[in-house]
Amino acid sequence: MQPKAAGGKAGSAKRVWRALAVIGATVGGLAASGSAQAQYAGHISEIVMDTNTGAILSQSDPDLRRYPASLTKLMTLYMTFNALRAGAITLDQTVPVSIHASTMEPSKLGLVPGTHLTVEQAILALVTKSANDAACALGELIGGGSEPQFASMMTQQAQSLGMTNTVFRNASGLPDPEQMTTARDLATLGRRLVVDFPEYYHYFSTPAFRFHRRMIPNHNPMLKAYAGADGMKTGYTQEAGRNLVTSAIRDNVRLVAVVMGASSNSQRSALMADQLDRGFDAEGVAPVARPLILARATPQDGGRHKRHMVALAAANRHAPLELAEAPAPGSHLRLAHHHGLTTPVAHGHHVRLIGARVHTISASTGHVRSHSTGHAHNRT
Repeated sequence: MQPKAAGGKAGSAKRVWRALAVIGATVGGLAASGSAQAQYAGHISEIVMDTNTGAILSQSDPDLRRYPASLTKLMTLYMTFNALRAGAITLDQTVPVSIHASTMEPSKLGLVPGTHLTVEQAILALVTKSANDAACALGELIGGGSEPQFASMMTQQAQSLGMTNTVFRNASGLPDPEQMTTARDLATLGRRLVVDFPEYYHYFSTPAFRFHRRMIPNHNPMLKAYAGADGMKTGYTQEAGRNLVTSAIRDNVRLVAVVMGASSNSQRSALMADQLDRGFDAEGVAPVARPLILARATPQDGGRHKRHMVALAAANRHAPLELAEAPAPGSHLRLAHHHGLTTPVAHGHHVRLIGARVHTISASTGHVRSHSTGHAHNRT
């Protein structure tokens, strides 16, 4: 009976250690979550970068680690453009919709398990509606059937681009306490989207696209509210606040700017417009009068972060989880009919695909490393 007793004690000790490990992990997770959330309460991170040179023109807390929300989809799109150029996927290739992808929370297209959409439709769904189900399906396609595998690839790509404070855990930006980034890292990503994939950048300025007899409008308010703005992406969750990455070009000077943690959509838009104005001024570009839908912000609180008043024409009063803006009516862009949906045309022609494999592009040297994708079961 003695061996049995000893074994029982050993088993009991193991159970105690397991319980302590679980408690420690839980407490640690709660502490990390609490410290992370404390960073976001009404605190703004901003940065403006010259796309041509990479020079930082202005910044405010750009290295504070924050939740990206739907700005995550910028890396999902970077990975997609990379795979397209390499020839690993094509624009008209079908993307299967898994049960996992269909269960993503709004904003979403409402994709049904077992159906398909094309890669191009998924791209358009991301840049216009910020559809989480389309983002997940696209990630599973590129990640060999696994969104976690795709998120690992996203993180590796981020590191290669110099985004040293960024970790991705999903393709959409839906809340995950480990999914973190900074305004500086997102400015780096925005710049690389412009520089690395000029043949695909035009998708970001798409005002709307047709999907299953529905017109899906672009939710990015800066396309209508700021002269020269031609992309990129909005993002919102309760934990992250209102985030925005915008690229704008005037007189051959292109800037990319990031605002994170705004408390309202109007504040976010006005902060973005103000810092882009300052950036263009620093680059010697003559100012452009703002349209009536975006009023200039006025400084308060002794030069600290400013509160802003914005009059946006046609605001959406019923905001979904990830995106809270509706486009102003009257937006237009020359469109061509392609693969059964409305598709923007860049410089009068569609993009050309080259290569045969997915590559990771190094930010510093331009060195290209091959990526292989593994297969794993989906996690829900």
